[in-house]
Amino acid sequence: MWRPSPLPSSGEVFLDARGDGRGMRVSWHPEADVVVLSLWRGRTCSGTFRLRIDEVPQLIDVLRGGLQTSYHRYRGLLESVFDEDADDLHELDGPAAGDDTLRLA
Repeated sequence: MWRPSPLPSSGEVFLDARGDGRGMRVSWHPEADVVVLSLWRGRTCSGTFRLRIDEVPQLIDVLRGGLQTSYHRYRGLLESVFDEDADDLHELDGPAAGDDTLRLA
């Protein structure tokens, strides 16, 4: 399987669910006060987006909100996966009433 070339010292690579060598790199650039999101197809960068560091918390909030929605939507699927060991499911504790945070373990 293809893997992108190395990142700067602080970052991560996420492979696209569609495959075909698609990926996204996230790299911190504190010297420029940005996080760079770059889209890759094989060894070719097809686009970049520079997110100001002060906007990162807003992006995290959007991702967390989507994760919470997905957690509630797919809880039944999780229950069927963990039906033999219910204790594992309880480690994935969704938000309590009035609490907008997601707790994982």
